[in-house]
Amino acid sequence: MFLIREFELACGENYGKGFIRGFLHLYIGQEATGVGAISALGDNDYIVSAYRDHGHALARGVDVNRAMAELFGRATGLSKGKGGSMHLFDAAKGFMGGHAIVGAQLPLAAGLALAQQYQKTDGITMCFFGDGSTNQGVYHETLNLAAVWKLPILFLLENNGYGMGSAIERVRAGGSDFYPGLATYGIPAVEVDGMDVLAVKEATELAVRNIRAGGGPQFIEAKTFRFVGHSIADGQRYRGRQEVEEWEERDPVVTFPEILIKMGLASEAQIDKIKAETTAVVENAVKFAEESPNPDPSEIFTDVLA
Repeated sequence: MFLIREFELACGENYGKGFIRGFLHLYIGQEATGVGAISALGDNDYIVSAYRDHGHALARGVDVNRAMAELFGRATGLSKGKGGSMHLFDAAKGFMGGHAIVGAQLPLAAGLALAQQYQKTDGITMCFFGDGSTNQGVYHETLNLAAVWKLPILFLLENNGYGMGSAIERVRAGGSDFYPGLATYGIPAVEVDGMDVLAVKEATELAVRNIRAGGGPQFIEAKTFRFVGHSIADGQRYRGRQEVEEWEERDPVVTFPEILIKMGLASEAQIDKIKAETTAVVENAVKFAEESPNPDPSEIFTDVLA
């Protein structure tokens, strides 16, 4: 979680310096959701994400240097500088990309899950999406198809409370909160505290076990919050500072180390050592990106995997 936080802070800083261009959507505040969920996956599982994808990629274990170089648009990046912030991709890690179009990753995840089912790999696909995706038609279409075909897919909704351009209507069914269609499709759904990394991990492990046992698609709604705007260009005019400060009191990067120390599982010195080492990793990643060459103009005609 601290690696993601430091990486995102460095991204924001280098965007201001002009090294990172285009769109930039930071994951600051939501680290517990990504880390808790992805820690429950195996090597043969797939992950598909939206445009707020840096945290998911790092939690999956993609190379930090190459991830930063990709944001810098350099030849040493994960996609040779062609993808940028919203399109991190590493097939070797089963990280099947961030996707910029709202909801676009949902049908792609269904296709990946169908391939896993067809090939009998015992793998599953984890699909991250935000609350802003739930008013897209493709959201309902994908859930319907996944339910009918009993696809091995885990829908993971990161509800940070401010889905851009969405109007989510919730219905009460069976004592639990369901997003539109879930009760109809019969997809089991749970709600979890997205600021609690262990709670997310536990909920995800249970959902993953159910999927691998042939239970079909599962749905987790993680209630979380981003401490920064929707994108780097967002002035956060739609919410007050007091609300942000209230959520910052539950900052997982702060509260989880405190829990570890209180339980006697780690010392303050050990936590400080981890933080120092992690800060150095991110500093080296920035240095690597800065010193990496720009792509040769001929690369515009080549495949990123070539």
